[in-house]
Amino acid sequence: MCGRYSLSRDPEDLAREFEVARIDVRETLQPDYNIAPTKRVPAVLERSPDGDRDAPPERRLTLVRWGLIPSWAKDPKIGNRLINARLETAHEKPAFRRAFAARRCLLPADGYYEWYGEAKGAKQPFFIHRGDGGVLAMAGLYEIWRDPTRPDDDPDRFVWTCTVLTTRAVDDVGKIHERMPLLVERERYATWLDPRINDVDQLRSILVPAAPGLLQAYPVSTAVNNVRNNGPELVAPLPAENASDAATGTLGLF
Repeated sequence: MCGRYSLSRDPEDLAREFEVARIDVRETLQPDYNIAPTKRVPAVLERSPDGDRDAPPERRLTLVRWGLIPSWAKDPKIGNRLINARLETAHEKPAFRRAFAARRCLLPADGYYEWYGEAKGAKQPFFIHRGDGGVLAMAGLYEIWRDPTRPDDDPDRFVWTCTVLTTRAVDDVGKIHERMPLLVERERYATWLDPRINDVDQLRSILVPAAPGLLQAYPVSTAVNNVRNNGPELVAPLPAENASDAATGTLGLF
């Protein structure tokens, strides 16, 4: 499961990190420490230049809405439920299989949030990030949905949306939640993003669990529970003694 994450890097930093040739971000991208479904998020993807399908694909940084709307969907509200896709089945599920074959992307993040605990309303949020401070490249799929209510000359008639691929969580992260975003390492970016590659076995073979020790987790304030809250304080470590006894005692992450 991945239902909330953080990204504070600006478009130029992301363009350098992912060796992007074209930045499509029209508005200024502000740091967002509480990214939730339905928000527009930066995505790295590869497509041929507009109007020239025979040209080699170029790597772009663009904005997409989190919550994938399949191209065949009648009601865009379906995207509210399709924020995650399981790696084990995405290549065969009707909502995701066309995107898995040709519309793959990377969703940059500083880290993501996960909640631990059993009692409703008393779960402890954790921030999970790379121990070396590097950016997370979450594997994603994207789709382009044509809004039938808009005229052909409306520039907003095409809605770009995405979903985050998830896999079984590893090591200590698995003690917080059994699922986690699937991360793509730098040397595999090109293969994952290339829309000309559609061999399922080849694509699945490059998506492997995060290396042991790559990720670290620490408890953060429950202020992150409210999507209206936003700011760097949301990713500030919470002193271990302030986290719930159940969480700290069971996880042993501190």
